[in-house]
Amino acid sequence: MEKSWRREDWRRSHAEERRDLTTRRSTFFRMTPWPICRPSAGRAVRPARDASVSFSMFSIVFSMLSMVAVSCTGSAQPRFLSIATGGSGGVYFPYGGALARLISEKVPGVQATAEVTNASVDNLKLMQLGKVDLAFTLADTLAEAVRGRGPFKDTGAIGSVRTVAILYTNYTHVVVRAAAGIKSVADLRRKTVSVGSPSSGTELIADRVLAAAKIDPRTDIVRHTLSVAESAGALKDGKLDAFFWSGGVPTSAIQDLAATPGMTIVLVPQDDLLLFMQRDYGELYQLAMIPAGVYRGLDREVATIGVTNLLVASSSLDDELVYKITKAMFEGKDALVAGHPEARHLAPPSSIDASAAAFHPGALRYYKETGAIR
Repeated sequence: MEKSWRREDWRRSHAEERRDLTTRRSTFFRMTPWPICRPSAGRAVRPARDASVSFSMFSIVFSMLSMVAVSCTGSAQPRFLSIATGGSGGVYFPYGGALARLISEKVPGVQATAEVTNASVDNLKLMQLGKVDLAFTLADTLAEAVRGRGPFKDTGAIGSVRTVAILYTNYTHVVVRAAAGIKSVADLRRKTVSVGSPSSGTELIADRVLAAAKIDPRTDIVRHTLSVAESAGALKDGKLDAFFWSGGVPTSAIQDLAATPGMTIVLVPQDDLLLFMQRDYGELYQLAMIPAGVYRGLDREVATIGVTNLLVASSSLDDELVYKITKAMFEGKDALVAGHPEARHLAPPSSIDASAAAFHPGALRYYKETGAIR
């Protein structure tokens, strides 16, 4: 009788354990987020005969299915890249936005973002601090950075910057009201002038152009440091006599200013100062002609001082990643042009000496593969 009771007791206990195991499995499948790799249809999961073995097997199955669930639902985290551009009223920002979209679409596992900055000088200092991965900059600013001169005297030479691509030429705009009677840079003496955003490439070249015209940029003008958008607004409101802007054409802030009813602007030529600039700073500066018709009221081309724009990268960026970015830029050039027409000037360098900073090995690999550099 006792033996019969024990056998019946074991059967009841085993049945309860089987029900408990089934409940635990059902709960697991209900609670695990979809997608989950479930057992194939029609294949029942049978509990083991021994309760202790059943619990051990459940633990193993639970662990395995948990790992599978992670692999089904998880994905590799994207690599985030920060691109230092410039102010929203210039060329760097829309060009950089188009570049960020292109990289995010064409380089697997990478998400890029265009950051608004004060442009060239600021961008290179941010790169020196490791806060950005790619940056737009002017060639003259880059030359100062790699030598630790000018605006980089206090921070020291930036040895971590590498060239990725030569983008387009910046034109030095000196914008005035037509009624102001300002015909040359020399006429800016004792005028109220914006020389560009602080720590920008515009500020660097404005100071040099003024000095070439024998105007002390600190004492011979009423000096303001405003972005191109702020400068355009101040000129329109009569708070400035002139402003400098180093940028591609057209620049949207100047387009909007020229289109303002009752406003007629003039761009002041600087070709008379080019020889002085080249004497002091070398071949970084070239004659650059702003085409007629680029801005409303500009009925003839204007001779200005031009300087090249570059895309640079941190030397810490992986060679393969920079290779893919460079490849995406040239193969997706149309997408960049859609962001800003200056992107149409994107072209491979003619030599490895085309920039003050060495080319990044990843970019160099692409140029060698395409035969641009031998």
